[in-house]
Amino acid sequence: MPRLALYALVVCLLAVTAAVVSFVQGSTWLGVVWVLLAGLSSNMAWYYLRRARTAASR
Repeated sequence: MPRLALYALVVCLLAVTAAVVSFVQGSTWLGVVWVLLAGLSSNMAWYYLRRARTAASR
């Protein structure tokens, strides 16, 4: 697994955890921001994984 994809995956998991904590504490807006950050980092992880696969197949 490429290093950037791993970092993006770790950020995604931390953002999901922060979103759950925010929603449990009643902070809806902050929870939404964390969910958006989790989505962004998830897309970045998929991008770096696909980029590494296409580079390896060439």
